[in-house]
Amino acid sequence: MSTSDPGFQFDEDAVAQAKPAVGAVFPDVATLTQMANEFFRALPNQAGQGFAGATLPAPPAPSASPTVPGSPSFPTSYSAAIPGTEKRQPQFGVPAPSTPSLPSIDKVPSEADIARLAGPGMPVSFPLEATAFTGTPSLSPLSTSAPSAPSLPSQAAIAQTAAPLTSISPFSLPLPDFDLPFPSFEASLPSIPPLAPLGTDDFARLALGALSPFYFLEDAGALSHPIPAQPAQSYSPAVVPDIGFIRRQFDVTSIRNDFPILREKVNGHPLIWLDNAATTQKPQAVIDRLTYFYEHENSNIHRAAHDLAARATDAYEDARSKVAHFLNAPSSKEIVFVRGATEAINLVAQSWGRQHINKGDEIVISWIEHHANIVPWQMLAAEKGAILRVIPVDDSGQIRLDEYEKLLSTRTKLVSFTHVSNALGTITPAQQMVQMAHRYGARVLVDGAQAVSHMRVDVQSLDADFYVFSGHKVFGPTGIGVLYGKPDALADSPPWQGGGNMIADVTFEKTIYQPPPFRFEAGTGNIADAVGLGAAIAYLDTIGMENISRHEHELLVYATEELQSIPGLCIIGTAKEKAGVLSFVLDGYKTEDVGAALNREGIAVRSGHHCAQPTLRRFGQETTVRPSLALYNNFEDIDAMIAALRRLKQLHA
Repeated sequence: MSTSDPGFQFDEDAVAQAKPAVGAVFPDVATLTQMANEFFRALPNQAGQGFAGATLPAPPAPSASPTVPGSPSFPTSYSAAIPGTEKRQPQFGVPAPSTPSLPSIDKVPSEADIARLAGPGMPVSFPLEATAFTGTPSLSPLSTSAPSAPSLPSQAAIAQTAAPLTSISPFSLPLPDFDLPFPSFEASLPSIPPLAPLGTDDFARLALGALSPFYFLEDAGALSHPIPAQPAQSYSPAVVPDIGFIRRQFDVTSIRNDFPILREKVNGHPLIWLDNAATTQKPQAVIDRLTYFYEHENSNIHRAAHDLAARATDAYEDARSKVAHFLNAPSSKEIVFVRGATEAINLVAQSWGRQHINKGDEIVISWIEHHANIVPWQMLAAEKGAILRVIPVDDSGQIRLDEYEKLLSTRTKLVSFTHVSNALGTITPAQQMVQMAHRYGARVLVDGAQAVSHMRVDVQSLDADFYVFSGHKVFGPTGIGVLYGKPDALADSPPWQGGGNMIADVTFEKTIYQPPPFRFEAGTGNIADAVGLGAAIAYLDTIGMENISRHEHELLVYATEELQSIPGLCIIGTAKEKAGVLSFVLDGYKTEDVGAALNREGIAVRSGHHCAQPTLRRFGQETTVRPSLALYNNFEDIDAMIAALRRLKQLHA
């Protein structure tokens, strides 16, 4: 049996042995030549161009495949997910060095040589496309139809145009365990004689070369080689690439389907989650990413030369890069992972604060702060003999900028305030407040715990020195949070905790610390939940923070009007600029009784002081009822709450 190309014939025995998978297409001689070229170009410490012969056009760039039910789908980059947004690469490790290829060889390889080059497990046909997945991406052929019977060209056919290879010594090359865009055979090939092993020098070159996934070991410290703070270098992770999701139209019904907990029933009623200011629910994409991490990547990070350490390190640093992108931080080296916003504020207080706050200095906060942005500064002021100043708010709950200006002076060393009040929903004029503080030379920390889930945050535009938030408030796991810091502010902050990971080298005489952000991440971090936070941020990129803000604002306006129509109900906090947080009291009812009545109908709200007692006392209250909104809430949720409140009111009319 022969093809239309002269000099070639099918080898039926080879076909019978191969039994390729559906969709596999064995390449012709030109493709095989291209394979050899690509293979040898990837080898380190060579020079040249590989095999001479026919070349094929480059395969098209991968594109996202349709989503598989029950699992998220990912495009290949942020730029694919968000038109007009430049892809940001993680800022850690070193860039893979370019590697020259072998000298040009004017011979087509023999079948045995082809078998050596291909190996038993490399992918086969072009073009390729990205497939939906719940973790590490893979490549698959576009075609799913069964091909005609494939074959390899016979030895005799190859011999007509080429003599056997004589100028290449056999060798073995360990390949990375992630998918490479090379064609290959999914078939049983003839057995290959044992190949000469690599020497010690060869392994050393491979371990530090372009194919090494263990980039994070290259600067493993010694006192003779400390790790100074350096400009960020771009790095493409070896296992888990920088990924996002395909942007989609805002459809609250579709979004609700992404959150499995919303299918729960409470007291016989479908769950209505209006306690988002306390914590947000998690989309299936985050749950799947956590599962994938523990099934395929779980390891400690940064300091081990094995595959799982490389995978876990890549996943962790990829999450850091996603956070930087989310906040529009210039570099992922400005992102420190902590347990939450509370720990982030304490870190700044105990690190930067202890270094720079002295007796008689002043710290300025506002009257609408969460306890986490009050207590650490009280503790520092008491320790250092500093003075704590408080910015008043008006009757609507908004910052009084005129009074704020009066508090600022050359004695002001730090201003720390909330971006969005957790008790009132007030959006503070943060950018203006930062500018005013900077005129007096003060550093500024902004607590963004209640802001990041409701609005786009741009730390470059905001210009704060520090910005903090908690992962669980933005649809990520609990126990993970973020401290953003300007490079000079972080460099001017000594380590807070001591231990592993945050050191470059230790002797009994002295310790050399890592540069930021690592110097602030002592011990084993919350690796899996950092990865989960990255997945939550990528999920928000599918929807767009502007779309979320618009949807929540419509709900807020509607809910405010409906609540005001209930006799005896008083809303606490009526600032013109508000996020999706509502606080109210109802005449004749304790706030805990209102919360319990709503819970009986499956409606979850928060009743209490919300860790903001000074805020509520400013308005003559000790506790309030606080429904709070998120992207998955809809008008039916508001209607159900209003109906329940009306029934409660009528019950004791």
